[in-house]
Amino acid sequence: MTQTSDLTPNNTEKNIPKIVNAWCSYDWANSVYNLTITATIFPIYFSHSTRAAFGGSNEISFFGLQIENSVLYTYAISFSFLVIVFLSPALSGIADYSGKKKRFMRFFTYTGALACFGLYFFIGENVEWGIFCSVLASIGYAGALVFYNAFLPEIATVDKMDSYSARGYAMGYIGSVILLLINLVIISNFKTLGITEGLATRLSFLQVAIWWFGFAHIALHYLHDRPTGHPFNKSVITRGFHELKAVINKLKNQVNTLRFLISFFFYSMGVQTVMLLAPLFGEKEIHMDGTKLIAVVLILQIVAIIGAYSFAAISKKFGNKTGIAIAVVIWMFICVGGYLLQEETQFYMLAVALGFVMGGIQSLSRSTYSKLIPENSVDTASYFSFYDISEKVAIVLGTFSYGFIEQLTGSMRNSMLAMIGFFLAGLIVILFTRLPKTSA
Repeated sequence: MTQTSDLTPNNTEKNIPKIVNAWCSYDWANSVYNLTITATIFPIYFSHSTRAAFGGSNEISFFGLQIENSVLYTYAISFSFLVIVFLSPALSGIADYSGKKKRFMRFFTYTGALACFGLYFFIGENVEWGIFCSVLASIGYAGALVFYNAFLPEIATVDKMDSYSARGYAMGYIGSVILLLINLVIISNFKTLGITEGLATRLSFLQVAIWWFGFAHIALHYLHDRPTGHPFNKSVITRGFHELKAVINKLKNQVNTLRFLISFFFYSMGVQTVMLLAPLFGEKEIHMDGTKLIAVVLILQIVAIIGAYSFAAISKKFGNKTGIAIAVVIWMFICVGGYLLQEETQFYMLAVALGFVMGGIQSLSRSTYSKLIPENSVDTASYFSFYDISEKVAIVLGTFSYGFIEQLTGSMRNSMLAMIGFFLAGLIVILFTRLPKTSA
């Protein structure tokens, strides 16, 4: 996807407050899915409900196949991201080439919201339905995000993009925390409300669907397509893949950028896997209840902000390579800690460390990669498409490895310990990479 001369500060059709605020509001709309469904309530509910439905055993039946509930959930995450990996380049090409962004953004938004609505009917014994809806919701979320992001160059001039993007993230964080706190209050007071804990939990999925679907229409109402005149045909669908191939060819001559991506790929397998499955680990291995785990996730987000600024300071003083290396080493210690911990107090301490380094390595990785992209490059979007796909492939392989190791050994602790191998590989590669020494 190439940038055009349309991205100029003097374009009077851009930076319209009403349009910008509407665009930012979509972060408010869809971030509730990521926090409630992906990170907190659903993974815990899935584990509890399936175990209860199958006589207290973690081994459940999925289309006649006997499998551990946590292993199945891990494989489902892997599969959903695998689908996204194949969809993402084509979606990027469509968004840039056809100009029909809102049509596809609406389609994937409705798909994701409808899937969250479907999770309301998941009660544990209908495992196939629960997995189907969770995978579909993940695809809807990621698919809509492609087109949502693609609107930014159309509504903002270059000098305003950073601030508008930050505003969107801020709105997403606030909105998702508000709804999660509402859900947490309902789940914690289910007896007072005269309902079961299971129903209170399933209501949170319903609220995510309503919130996402409802608030998304602010953006869908005010954002407008800018058709390019290109017909919707095979060339549109394959355009994203061609641009991705072009970036790969360029990377062959950019040794340090390529080495960083390899390192990023390896340590992302560990980072993303541990982040996604931390609630499930706490529930299954430490036997923490859902309310405590959700509270931990809320704390993590606050600590992550501190971590992001702290590692930016480390990078400013010692360089990006040192900052990333320190973060990766801390992640390795976290994996060892996860293998050894036995008590809730230890889990809280480990969670604080995880949140701190989570914010640090995510923000530092993105800023480092931005510095490695050739100056004045017209293929910035394609470079970041490759970056995003690398991360998603890492998630697929990381979560699959995590589930496979648990299936072989019977313990998530062994899976946690095995993540050290990914971090070690990333550390070795980053040490042989020349990275910028300027501030992150």
